[in-house]
Amino acid sequence: MKEAFASIIEAVGEDLERDGLQDTPERAAKAFNYLTRGYQQTLDEVVNNALFDSDNSEMVLVKDIELYSLCEHHMLPFIGKCHVAYIPSGKVLGLSKIARIVDMYARRLQIQENMTKQIADSIMEVTGAAGVGVIIEAQHMCMMMRGVEKQNGVMKTSMMLGLFRNNPSTRAEFLSLVS
Repeated sequence: MKEAFASIIEAVGEDLERDGLQDTPERAAKAFNYLTRGYQQTLDEVVNNALFDSDNSEMVLVKDIELYSLCEHHMLPFIGKCHVAYIPSGKVLGLSKIARIVDMYARRLQIQENMTKQIADSIMEVTGAAGVGVIIEAQHMCMMMRGVEKQNGVMKTSMMLGLFRNNPSTRAEFLSLVS
């Protein structure tokens, strides 16, 4: 990867011998590995058995989980927040694990629509919940820095599973708690 970054830097017309660029290919490779570390993680490793018996059957919501991802089309960042809710069905998930699941999928080359579904499906799979709702709101640098260059556009995606899809009052409660 270091050599690939060196080639890119040279291709834009820069001199790799210039003082500020001498170690840039190595730094860029390390940064890119960090930004895509989700590929080295599995759902089982992230959850790490942090499931606990519970007789709670009311909504659990974690709101405003910040996320940083790279768009798979231009490899430019998109930055936003994720709201995750579920209705337990005998098990609750450790609080930090929800944020870790969001990070695992965000730290891959992504499109927001797929990431929203991946997070929801994973929470449902791990918890066996009666329902899961996920909303992501993000700003995409590929739309802000290039192309149409619109600075204020925010993309919102949602995925509703189980009771969040089938029960209008559950969906309404989730949406009111998020707004």
